[in-house]
Amino acid sequence: MNVARIQDALKAGAQGAALAVVGWIPSLMMSVLATLSIAFIPLGVGVLTTPPVLLAVRSYADRRRLLAEEWAGPRIPSPYEPLPPPARGGLMGRVELTNRLLRDPATWRDLRWLFVDTTAAATVAVLAPGLLAEGAFGVLLAAGLWKPIVGASDDYWYGFIPVTSWATAFAAGVLGCVWLAVAVKWNPALIRTHFRITKAQLAPTSEAELARRVEKLTETRRDAVDASAAELRRIERDLHDGAQARLVAMGMDLGTVEMLLDKDPAQARKLLAQTRRSSADALAELRDLVRGIHPPVLAERGLGDAVRALALRLPLATEVTVDLDGRADAPVESAAYFAVSEVLTNAAKHSGADRIRVNVHHTDGMLRIAVTDNGRGGAVVGAGSGLAGVERRLGTFDGVLAVSSPAGGPTMVTMEIPCALS
Repeated sequence: MNVARIQDALKAGAQGAALAVVGWIPSLMMSVLATLSIAFIPLGVGVLTTPPVLLAVRSYADRRRLLAEEWAGPRIPSPYEPLPPPARGGLMGRVELTNRLLRDPATWRDLRWLFVDTTAAATVAVLAPGLLAEGAFGVLLAAGLWKPIVGASDDYWYGFIPVTSWATAFAAGVLGCVWLAVAVKWNPALIRTHFRITKAQLAPTSEAELARRVEKLTETRRDAVDASAAELRRIERDLHDGAQARLVAMGMDLGTVEMLLDKDPAQARKLLAQTRRSSADALAELRDLVRGIHPPVLAERGLGDAVRALALRLPLATEVTVDLDGRADAPVESAAYFAVSEVLTNAAKHSGADRIRVNVHHTDGMLRIAVTDNGRGGAVVGAGSGLAGVERRLGTFDGVLAVSSPAGGPTMVTMEIPCALS
């Protein structure tokens, strides 16, 4: 028999034992506590106990979601509605929080899952170690364990076999081998079934997922519109204060040159030279403006070279690693480029780092970019921060931003955008 399959069966048996014992007890306790706490809400006591109990249930359910992904593969989303900061404290704040938690459909899915986890899911999980234990016991009976057992009890049955002699003990051993073979074949499937039951209870319904999707798209569309309006205002301001002002000044200088051509040619030549310098400055400002809208290097050579060009302009030592076997759509490349630009700018200005690493790669239909610096840490995604703008920019394309920045560093900013490469 395949050694790997035996190892998988033993591993699944250990996982099943852990789920049936270590998982079953907390699920039962939380189920009882949550039921009693909600039942005591009309008495007033439940208002104080329900929020911490339900938040503990959420934390416990999230850990089981992670366990499902690690042990069996299925990814179970965490569909909780975000809790706003408390508008007031005291008893009324507790009432508002309780009401908010109980209005979230995910709360009731969690409570239903606790009941299922202590019944059907636990039964499926315990079958995995049960098959191994039953099979091993049958083999031990055939090895001679039947004698003391039969000696202590005149009538002993192993399954449907009455064990009274070596012959019947051998038959019990054969049946035990059958149970072990069943365990080797089906134990991993039993663990996967346990987590399928978990997913069926904890995962949001298609209607709830669609509602969340619509809400997220509405929010990202609003953010995209606001970002576009802000970008247009920036372009207008840059044109008005920069190139436009220089062009107006050039027009005035050229008018003065026309009047001085006959009267003071030397002064006219000076003004022409000044006008030529102004035209060069205006052209440079227009190029910078165009680069801010869509960098030529991005359009011509793609995201990898554009990020390398960004790194060359930084005052810090920056290492860039790119692993892309194609190009994403232009809007995705543009969003990724400006997101990286903002993160690098933040790192150069605020992190106190002396080295930055940028990794750009595409895998499993996802463009992933990680920016790591060895600075002081403490970066957060908050209102008004550059990272919040990056998060909004990525959200337009269903992208996500993750920031790990403990005090003392290092800081890692990870950006992901779902896309395909051409």
